[in-house]
Amino acid sequence: MPNYTCIKKPIISEKSSLLQDQGVYTFEVDIKANKSQIKSNVESAYGVNVIHIRTLITKNAQKRNPKTGSWMSGKKIKKALVKIQSGQTINIFEGV
Repeated sequence: MPNYTCIKKPIISEKSSLLQDQGVYTFEVDIKANKSQIKSNVESAYGVNVIHIRTLITKNAQKRNPKTGSWMSGKKIKKALVKIQSGQTINIFEGV
């Protein structure tokens, strides 16, 4: 069985659905994953040809701790915007 541990889940939002028309799909990936690992996992998991990958690390909003009143830092998330070859689609995003 193949190992797809660097891909956590697809990100489905208004912005990502607009990018789908251009052949760009958005995934949440492991924070330690690099572009070559992401490319090989997407190609083997979904059977598509990856042209380009952009990655970014975001941080969730800070929250206040109710016991101490101090601020807690948000969790870091790494996103990968994967552009695939024209004419190909990823079925997990269709119908959403």
